[in-house]
Amino acid sequence: MSRKLISALVALGLSATVATAQEYPTKEIQGIIQWGAGGSTDTVMRSVTPHAEEALGGTVVMQNMTGAVGAIALNYVVDADADGYTVLMGAENPMLYKVMGLGDEDYSAFTPINILARGTAMLVANNAAPFDDYAGMLAYIAENPGELKLGATGPGGLPSVITAMMNTVEGELDVISVPYDGDGPALTALQGGAIDVMPAVLGAAIEGIRAGNMKPILIFDTETNATLPEVQIATDANAAYATYLPWGPFFGVFAKNGTPDEVINALTAAYATAAENKDFIDLMAGRGFTMMNISGDEANAFLTKWQQGTAWLLDDAGLTQASPEEFGIARPAN
Repeated sequence: MSRKLISALVALGLSATVATAQEYPTKEIQGIIQWGAGGSTDTVMRSVTPHAEEALGGTVVMQNMTGAVGAIALNYVVDADADGYTVLMGAENPMLYKVMGLGDEDYSAFTPINILARGTAMLVANNAAPFDDYAGMLAYIAENPGELKLGATGPGGLPSVITAMMNTVEGELDVISVPYDGDGPALTALQGGAIDVMPAVLGAAIEGIRAGNMKPILIFDTETNATLPEVQIATDANAAYATYLPWGPFFGVFAKNGTPDEVINALTAAYATAAENKDFIDLMAGRGFTMMNISGDEANAFLTKWQQGTAWLLDDAGLTQASPEEFGIARPAN
C-alpha cells in the first residue's frame, strides 16, 4: 500500500472522527442514574437534564439503575463505549468504593461534565417516634438499646457516613441498621413506620417535612439552614461535629475517560447552561441544595478533597475494608 494511500486513509479517518464529534449528538444519549426514582440524585438529574437537552439540541433518555451502592450503574458506564452516548448521573458514593471494598473504580475513571449541586445531610424521624429533637433521640437510644431502627443505604452511602460521624462524636450508638436501595425508598419506609430515623439529604426529605409526614431532628452543618431555620444544627448539639462539617453529598454528570474532547465540551457547555436555568436554581434552593455548577480542574479538586475527608472519617471509625493509604488517598490536613 502506498504512503499516499495510507495518508489519505488516515486523513479520512481523522476527518470522520472530527465530523462525528462536531455533529454530536446524532442519536439519543443514555443517562444512567445511580439511584432509584424519587431520591435526591434522581430529583436533581430529572430537573436539570431537560434544560441541558435544549442547550445540546439532543435527547437524553434517563434510566434508574440501582444496586451495590451505585456500583452497578458506574460499572455499566465504565463498560460502555467512550463516545458520550452513555453518561453517568451519580452522587458521591463512588469516591468510597475502593476503601469500602465495593469496586476498583471511582470518578478517576471519568471526566466530570458538571458537579451541579451539593446537599445538606440531616436526620428525620417518623412522626410517631417518642422524641422530637436530637437530645431526645440520644436519650431514647441510651434508655432503649438495640431498639431504634435507623435507615441505611449500604456501605459508603450517606447514612453510613453520618452514622460514623455520630458514633465518633457521641460514642457507639446501639441501634438497628435497616438497609434500603436509596433514600427515596427509605423515606417512604420511614413515613410508613418501618424505621424510626433516617439520615437523608435535606433536598429529598423537605417535601415530606413540609407535608407533615416526618419530623426534622438535626441538620449536619455549621450554620443555620435557610430552608429549615428552626431545626437545630449539629455544631449546636455537640461542638465536636465542627471537625467534620460542613459535609454533604454531591450530584454530578460524568463521562467515561477517553470520550472525545469535542463531545466533552458539548456536554459541559450544555449542563453549565442548564445549571443556570432559573427554574432549576429555584427548585434546588427550595429543596435546600447548594448550587455548584463546576467542571474541569475545579471539579477534580473538589472530588479529591471530598474523597480525602470522607474516606479517612470512615477509616478512623473502623468501617473501611482497606486503608485510604493503599489507594494514594492522602489524609487531609487539620
